[in-house]
Amino acid sequence: MKPITTITALAAALTITASASVIATAPEAPVATTTRGGFETARRPITNPTLFDLALPTTNIHPIYIYHGLPNQVSIPGGTIPMGGNVQVYALQFEIAFTERLSLVATKDGYVQIDPKTTPLWSDKSGFANIAAGLKYAFILDPVNELAVSGTATIEFPTGNHDVFQGEGDGAINLIVSALKMVDDLQLAGGAGVKIPFDGQMATTSFMSGHISYEVVPWFIPLVELNWHHVLDAGNGRPSFFGQAGGAVPVVAAFEGHDLLNFGAVNAFHNRDLVTVAAGFRSRLSESVDVGFAYEFPITSREKGIIDERFTLDLIWTF
Repeated sequence: MKPITTITALAAALTITASASVIATAPEAPVATTTRGGFETARRPITNPTLFDLALPTTNIHPIYIYHGLPNQVSIPGGTIPMGGNVQVYALQFEIAFTERLSLVATKDGYVQIDPKTTPLWSDKSGFANIAAGLKYAFILDPVNELAVSGTATIEFPTGNHDVFQGEGDGAINLIVSALKMVDDLQLAGGAGVKIPFDGQMATTSFMSGHISYEVVPWFIPLVELNWHHVLDAGNGRPSFFGQAGGAVPVVAAFEGHDLLNFGAVNAFHNRDLVTVAAGFRSRLSESVDVGFAYEFPITSREKGIIDERFTLDLIWTF
């Protein structure tokens, strides 16, 4: 072989080898985003927990404790009657994500304890709450712009104890739309929905909730939330829940129970609206565990609703 031909061949071989080396050592293409993607620091709202959820489908376990103070006086047509005391709720929600967009949600369950101040009109009772579960689907899931919008449909089954205002009627369906938008450390979230009973005994209600929070540091994420509950159609007022006030609550109450309770009160049209404000914070203990606390109070009349004040404490384990 001629020298020039040999040199040319060697040069070509070296060029091919060098090119192959560059290709072999080039960094791999970016891996596709995970389920949470750009939502790694997204946090669930605290208040109105049976209805107001995070728009993202995830897999998580969510224990909740609620201390709910009752007003000293509550409204009936033409006046008020004494109440007072408190309701305590111990609940465990969970969610299982089937895909990035679809999850199974269990939104209502737990144990309820009523400790009234004015016995024997109101009775010291405890028992299990109704069970509600269904599906959540994210119609919009955009990790790049940190935007998510989802729809949730759950069915509430009348499995609870009558002594704690549960277990009446034929159940209901909840239809809910939730949204989430994150801008750096700022988070905005909202939800709106309607509860439609399967019979005319219970009230038909709607809600709107809002959330704003800002991550100062991972262990301190202050938040403010607003909840508006509205009675669309009152219940039929049939006497029930006989462990409380002799079954007269649906007959005489001029308000509804909204997120946790549904009295079927025929006079609820007198006071259709309950609006509450809450302030609190979340603390992210790790990438998968955070805790939250919120203090909530009504800005509508206390006597015309079921809430004097409420403390909510929760923990979320996402995996």
